[in-house]
Amino acid sequence: MKPVILASSSPRRQEILKLLNIPYQVKVSNIDEEYPADISLEQVPEFLANKKVEAVARTYPAGHEIPWILGADTMVLLDGKLYGKPVDAEDAERFMQEFQGKTHQVITGLAIFNGDLMYATSRTSITNVTFAPMSKEEIDWYVDTGDWHGVAGGYRIQGLASCFIQKIEGTNSNVVGLPIFELYDMLKEQGYSILE
Repeated sequence: MKPVILASSSPRRQEILKLLNIPYQVKVSNIDEEYPADISLEQVPEFLANKKVEAVARTYPAGHEIPWILGADTMVLLDGKLYGKPVDAEDAERFMQEFQGKTHQVITGLAIFNGDLMYATSRTSITNVTFAPMSKEEIDWYVDTGDWHGVAGGYRIQGLASCFIQKIEGTNSNVVGLPIFELYDMLKEQGYSILE
């Protein structure tokens, strides 16, 4: 199997690639996360995933073979508002106050560039996550744990926030940050086999 360049430093995305036995190298794309005003909020993660892939592809000099590149971006959408990573504990507390007792969408955009065919494709995966009502004490406890650091929406599905997650509709791996079914399906369409 050819190695895939992962345009992300996310440890969770790396864990999923390891699980699938896909060889990878990390090459972080430092993009600005701006997006056009005329696209829907549901399309933003896929737009940014494509932007990450393009940024990494541009780092290869003209005439140089470009490898397979994988980009992903995850955001949370609630009541017409996108949530990225909380910047501090106050931000994380606000996120939890707004999520508790409600259902939000976790949206991951995936983009793959096939260096063999010089072809790019992208897709979006959406999972509905319902948080139970949370007391102020529960929110304070959660924020104090620091488990919200560095993740979209301020929680990990496999972390302490799972104490408060009442229901998930869709794929669990999407909430982790790399939807396995979509990734496998996209690679298979492009002739990249993980079955070797």
